[in-house]
This record gives sequence, C-alpha cells and structure tokens, in this order.
Amino acid sequence: MIHLVLLCILGLLALGVVGAATARSPAGHLIVYGGSLALSAIILLTGLFALGAGVERVVLPLGLPWIGVHCRLDALAAFFLVITGLGGGGASLFALGYGRHEAAPQRVLPFYPVFLAGLSLVVVADDAFLFLFAWEVMSISSWALVLAHHREAATLRAGQVYLLMACFSGFVLLAAFGVLAGSAGDFAFDAMRAAHPTPAIAALALLLALIGAGSKAGVVPLHVWLPLAHPAAPGHVSALMSGVMTKVAVYGFIRIAFDLLGAPTWWAGVIVLAVGGITAIMGVLHALMEHDLKRLLAYHTVENIGIIFIGLGLAMAFEANSLAAGAALALTAALLHALNHSVFKSLLFFGAGAVQNATGERDMEKLGGLIHRMPKTAVAFLAGCVAISALPPLNGFVSEWLTFQAILLHPDLPQWGLKIAIPGDGALLALSAALAAACFVKTFGLCFLGRPRSSRAEQALEVDNFSLAAMFAFAAICLLVGVLPGAVIDWMAPIAQSLTGAHMPAQLHRAWLSIAPVADQRGSYDGLLVFVFITAAALIGAAIVHRLGSHAVRRARLWDCGYPDLGPNSQYSAASFAQPIRRVFGPLAFRSSEVVTMPPPGDLGPARIEKHMHDLSWEYLYAPLSGIVLKLADAFNQFQFYTVRRYLGFVFVALIGLLLALTIWQ
Repeated sequence: MIHLVLLCILGLLALGVVGAATARSPAGHLIVYGGSLALSAIILLTGLFALGAGVERVVLPLGLPWIGVHCRLDALAAFFLVITGLGGGGASLFALGYGRHEAAPQRVLPFYPVFLAGLSLVVVADDAFLFLFAWEVMSISSWALVLAHHREAATLRAGQVYLLMACFSGFVLLAAFGVLAGSAGDFAFDAMRAAHPTPAIAALALLLALIGAGSKAGVVPLHVWLPLAHPAAPGHVSALMSGVMTKVAVYGFIRIAFDLLGAPTWWAGVIVLAVGGITAIMGVLHALMEHDLKRLLAYHTVENIGIIFIGLGLAMAFEANSLAAGAALALTAALLHALNHSVFKSLLFFGAGAVQNATGERDMEKLGGLIHRMPKTAVAFLAGCVAISALPPLNGFVSEWLTFQAILLHPDLPQWGLKIAIPGDGALLALSAALAAACFVKTFGLCFLGRPRSSRAEQALEVDNFSLAAMFAFAAICLLVGVLPGAVIDWMAPIAQSLTGAHMPAQLHRAWLSIAPVADQRGSYDGLLVFVFITAAALIGAAIVHRLGSHAVRRARLWDCGYPDLGPNSQYSAASFAQPIRRVFGPLAFRSSEVVTMPPPGDLGPARIEKHMHDLSWEYLYAPLSGIVLKLADAFNQFQFYTVRRYLGFVFVALIGLLLALTIWQ
C-alpha cells in the first residue's frame, strides 16, 4: 500500500506542474482540483485499509548518497493519511466551485497540489532527511498560498510572520533530530528507536519537538501566525491549513514523543498538560474577542490544538506510571479529537469561504440575515457550530467526553505535579468548552440570524453545488462519528496498541452501539440513543406546534423597545456579545481596559466606550525578539564592508570551532 501512497504523492507533484501550465486556462481549476480530489480519495482509502494491516517499509534510491529515502506506513501514519486524504479531498471538492472566483489562479493552482503532497509525504517519512524535506515542502507551498493575494498589506505581513515561524519550526526540528541521531549520525528512524537516548538527551529532544512541532500546530505562545495566515489564504487553503496541516504537526510530535523516544517521563506529561491547558483557554478567549470570521476560526484552531495536547499529556503521564489502559484511553481521545477537529473545522472554513464569496465580507458586524439568503450554507454551518461546541450528538462531544473520562480515570497519581496539572486541565477544559459554545452562539447568530447589517449581506446568493456538496458531506461525517463512535474507536485500536501497549475495550458489540471507555460503572455514552431522542423530541415538538397553533399568518411590527425606526445597527453586535466575558477575563488574559465617555446632561455629544486589548504573547515575546534581531542586523551590517582576508579569517576560525566541537562531541 505504501507504493500506492507514494505514487499518489508523485501524481500530486505532477499536478503542480500541470497547474502552472494551465493556471490561466478556464479549465485549469477543474484539472488541478479534480485531480487532487481523485488522488486524495485514493490516499484516504489507502489509510483506511492500511491502519490494521501491519507495517510496510520501502527504501528508495533518492536523497542523500549511500543513504536513500526511507518510507514507512504503520498504524499511526495510516491514521494521519486518513486525515490528509479526507481534508485534501474535501478542500478539492469545495474548490471546484470556490476556485472559479479566484482572482489570481496562477498563484494558487501550481502550489495547491504540492501542498497536499508535502502533507502526505511528512506522514510516510521514515528518516529525518525525508521528514524535514517534506516539512519544508509543506511550509513553503503553504506560504506561497498564503501570499496568493499579495497586494494586500495584511497579507504581506501574514506571509512574513508565517515564513519566519515556518523556518523556526524546521530549524528546531532539525536540532531535535540531530540530538536523537547523536554522534553516530544515523538519521533513519529505526536507528533512533534503537538508540535508547540518555534521560538528558531524551528531555532535550522532547522539548525541541514540542517547540518545533508545537509552533506549526499553534500552541501558545507559538500561535501568532495562525490568526494572520488563515484569513489571508483562500478559503479552501485555510481549511487545509487549519484542519490538516496542524494535525500533521501533531503527528510530528507524537512520532517523536511516543515512538522515537520510547517511554515518556511523568514531568514531560506535566509540561505537555500545562501547554495544552493554557493553549485551550487562551485560544477560545481570543476567539470570543474577534469580529473577523476567519480570525475567529483560526483562534478556535488554537483552542482545539490545546485540547489535543491535553490528551497527549495525559497519555504521557499515565504511561510513565505504567497505567497502560489509561494511556490508551487518553491517546485515543487525543487522536479522535484530531480527526474530529479536522472535519468540523474544515466544514466551518468552507462555510466562511462561502459567506465571503457571497458577500465579500468577513466582518461579522456587516453580515446578518444570511439564513434567508443562504439557507443551505446556514444548515451546514450550524452543524459545524454544534460540533465544535462539543454538543451531542455530533462528533466534537465524543472526543471531549473521552478526554474528560481520561482526566477522571486516575486522580491519585503519586507525583504532585500531576496531582495539580490534571485537575487544573480538567477545569480549563470545562471552561473552554462552555466559552466555545458561547462563541459559536455569537458567530451563528451574528452571521445568519437577525437582519442584514449591510447591502452586501442583503443581496447575498447561495453558493454553487460543489461547495454545498463538500459542506454537507463533512456535516454528515460529523453526525456519523458522533452517532457511531464505537466503530471509529475500534478502528483506531492498533494505534494505541503500538504506542502504549494497550487499547480501549472493544465497543461495537455493546447494546445501542454505546461506548464505555473503561467499564459501565465508570460511565458510558449512547450516541445513537441520544440522536434518536433528540430527533424524536424535535419532530414531536414540531408536530404539536403545527397541530395546536394557528395556520393563519399574522404580521406585526417588531418590538422596538420604545424607540421608533429601529434599524439593523441596534441588534446585538460582536463587541456587545463579548463585553461581559471581556470584562471578566480581559484584565488577566489581554491586559484590557475600557474608557467610558459619558457627556453631561444637555450635551448633545455621543457617549463612547473605547476598549483596549493587548496580545501579551506578541508584546512580551515577539516584539522584544524582533527588536533584538534588528539591532543585531544593524551591528553585523558592517561585515559586508570587510576585505577578503578578513572573510577568509572568519572562515578559518569557524572551521576550527566546528572541528573542536566535533572532537568534544565524540
């Protein structure tokens, strides 16, 4: 099967060449996106069937001389191939309609299939050289896609920040693999697995992996590129970056932390739990403050990455304490949430792209009433909102519920760090789930309910059938995984077995297809029963209303609260919705402040509320670093005026230093 995946990757690279040649042709987007859809579907099916089929390896005579390129398809790689194939196929189907409106197809079509190829190649890489090469292909191609609309100032800044963070991520991962390879210099993953590094080397490699992969995934405080890059990219590319690329980064961390490094330590679990909890709560708080629809979704990606890392931290903590069943549960919850987030976040970005195509707006303050103009998009987007809010019976609830079950499973771990971190993360996870639900009440209400706040929203039209097909297909997956989670959990069992030595109990034999993570006494969830109950209650309620209610249509004026000529601007706004939450959490999370100007009686001037918020990560980390880099650049600027003799002297000193370092290392 791995040969089929490699052929699909080669086909995607070839499609990039075709895209460059046909970008200005009317049929160019059909060729590129149609081909990408077909190849992604093959990758998806290959991953589905390969997950339980054992391990496949292949060495190709490419890459570094005498070393070759190592590829591997195991259970973990197969699972993430499903994510890349599903996300790539859905984005390609959406783009068959969405891509017709692209203003600069020559800046998208050549790089889009290359981006898909890089995503899949990272997953099957079995040596550090191929992994980092594919990582850079993924980063550079996505950077080119972010800059598709390069004439906008915000896009240029997004591209600059994203490129810097991508280079930083690749450099740190290079250091991690260098540490794992050691003085032997064998960059094959099999050699790293067999090396058994010392605790100090393992700790350094783990921290480098967390920083390198975490910066691409979007953990706080390495998340600053997400709210810039996601809004700048085209809608289907934003869906891929948020739904798939961040999961490939999670894969990179899992591959190093759970596979190459062997058994984790308890303090590593504490660090990952702390990072996950802070990332989850800060992501959702930032999202609540946003008016831009795509920036809001980008911050929710940060939140959900935090939830995934909470599950991974729990798995590391349990495995360090020889609790294999708990580690299997936590790892399954994290991986299931990675799959679920890939589905519902892609759906939401498809919906955001559809709204932007129909209205030309991303600002929620200029939308409203779209449920009447775009009813099909509204239904699909509502499904995504329910899923990401972790409400049953959709898929987001299942994985977050499993994460809570893992948190409650072993509250009596011996280490004090874990005794504090695990309950703390439980509280943060509960708070982030509640705030996420509030955020998407705001999002759906402001975009689709009420009355239009602008002429563009008032004149919007429903999107094309390709875009609708992609959205409804992903909405159906959200429902299927939520109603039948046991089938997905059983299918994922080989991953936990290979990484933790255990897996969750078999689920499909249970009545009503319910799931019990450990045993019935510890809690179970009946997704199918909940779905039947909700559906029946809704149908019965609708029947009662239609049976007992009047069939006559009565029209009356809206209640205007005593004010004549009530306009659309008097509706709830994004700022007014978020104000109570901002006042509670803002001083701590954003160092926010409000200045209220109230004119005295008789003064006809307007009353004003001015709010000020700060991105603490940017101000306290990135801005000082940027200043230091600029000062160093000015200081080193004089080197360009030196003579050739001085340059040769610098080269000689550097060579001596490298030889000394190599001697000490050996």
